[in-house]
Amino acid sequence: MAVSISLYFCVNVFFFWAYRTYSGIIRHSSYVDALKLFFAQFFSYALLLAINYYFFTFHDRKLFLNTGLVINGFLSFSFLFLYRVIVKQTYERYFNLGDTTKLTRALIFGTDANAIALANALQTEVPKRFKVTGFIEKSSQNTTKRILNAPILHMKGSAAALLIETNSEALIIVDKNLSKKERSRIVEDCLEASFKVYTIPLLADLEGQKEITKSIKTFEIQDLLERKPIVLDNKAISKQLKGKKVLVTGAAGSIGSEIVRQVLSFEPRKIIVLDQAESPLHELSLEIMNVNPNVRIINVISDIRVKESIEQIFIKYKPEVVYHAAAYKHVPLMEENPAQAIFTNVLGTKNLADLSFEYDVERFVMVSTDKAVNPSNVMGASKRIAEKYVQSLDYKLKEASENSPRTKYITTRFGNVLGSNGSVVPLFTKQIQEGGPITITHPEIIRYFMTIPEACQLVLEAGAMGNGGEIFIFDMGAPVKIIDLARKMIRLAGFIPDKDIEIKIIGLRPGEKLYEELLNDTSKNLPTHNEKILIAHEKNIVKFEDIDKALAELAEAARSKSNHSIVSKMKKIVPEYKSLNSIYQELDSV
Repeated sequence: MAVSISLYFCVNVFFFWAYRTYSGIIRHSSYVDALKLFFAQFFSYALLLAINYYFFTFHDRKLFLNTGLVINGFLSFSFLFLYRVIVKQTYERYFNLGDTTKLTRALIFGTDANAIALANALQTEVPKRFKVTGFIEKSSQNTTKRILNAPILHMKGSAAALLIETNSEALIIVDKNLSKKERSRIVEDCLEASFKVYTIPLLADLEGQKEITKSIKTFEIQDLLERKPIVLDNKAISKQLKGKKVLVTGAAGSIGSEIVRQVLSFEPRKIIVLDQAESPLHELSLEIMNVNPNVRIINVISDIRVKESIEQIFIKYKPEVVYHAAAYKHVPLMEENPAQAIFTNVLGTKNLADLSFEYDVERFVMVSTDKAVNPSNVMGASKRIAEKYVQSLDYKLKEASENSPRTKYITTRFGNVLGSNGSVVPLFTKQIQEGGPITITHPEIIRYFMTIPEACQLVLEAGAMGNGGEIFIFDMGAPVKIIDLARKMIRLAGFIPDKDIEIKIIGLRPGEKLYEELLNDTSKNLPTHNEKILIAHEKNIVKFEDIDKALAELAEAARSKSNHSIVSKMKKIVPEYKSLNSIYQELDSV
């Protein structure tokens, strides 16, 4: 008897040790722990059965009853498994939830492995934030089934209806098979009904359940842009940038800094980041200093208006590609300070363009704006003048050169970028955080939008494909009413428009249009191999001598004459420049 009991315990302890059934934290038991218990008991039973058979064959007796071994193995597994289930359920129900009334009841949109991994992560999160009330899928084939004891719901109409039906407060979108249009419709339906909406990146990119739960974020206005992903010609861009010395002006700004980040991935030999703003340039320097150790980063504080200072940069570093993003861009400020718009946007561009030719730069890529098209303000007109100068310089060099000129001048033109410094999105975000009101200049005002990375990706591609003299315009997608943008942002923040946060109409600012354009009246679109990039074909290119002389007169006016004199000369250079809601409107009738 003593031998039988000792042998029984030794065999069981050995297999428990072999499968490490003792090592798991019981309150975190899972399917794997159940398998370990099963195999430990199965092999214990198998070995004891073999020992029993040996004793019966050679000693004509049995140590154990065979039926006893079966019953014992079954009961041992059942009790050990049940013990883990009871401990796990008790812990989750009484010790792990804290105040369950504070948990956000959430539906998960999706039923794939990502959705299940998220649900598991949310169950073990400490402290808990969400209680999963169910899973939503577009098909109806699994509606009778459950995942982690939560129902699978078929979305017949809107997701908001299912949230109401399950008494849920939020939706977490995990399904990556949703189209942009479907996703936007679901989000807008939920926001209209005052439900919170969250999203999460691909879980394959994350490590560990803690990182999964941390990655849940509320939808941002960028997520609602109905835009297809951009496909870049990386080979062409790499050919232009790999091993090259690249100068980026305005590098501390929202567009310039993103150009720097993206250029880094194409393995240039050196990047000269130039800006006159000390603190933002220092922050960018700290951010990128270790991104790519193979690329030398050179930080330069300088002003593009001072040609002598900029020339020293060209002499010292000999850039081969120039991305010119430095500019004054705020419409109301430039209406009040037209001389500064001339010094920076026009003469600063002229300095860089001239030096690029003089010091054998291969490509000069200028970042322009849709406000340069049929301009209604000083800022837009100053950028249009800069466009004219760059384009006429390229044409002059082509005429003077029998072969292809050394420097190719390329202009890129696009609309508003979401999240750029001073744009409506950061402004609205700040106003919402302060409790409102959100200020809008006109209820009918419309703008084109794209994200900063999108805009910069297209700048790089246009710069690579250009042969010189082109003005590339970007497909900005569908126009957006600013008042609709404001309402969506208020709902995304969890508030109700005009109830929790007021929307206040303050009137158009000087020089502001109701809508922007991407083409002049005399231009037409020409396609490129990238469907998102078109070429604005200009019918009448100004002669270089004429624009050069006009810029000399404009510079003289900016240095010594009144604002009206400066704007008057701008209107002569850009005949389509008609002021709106501005003190300079009287000059249009002269």
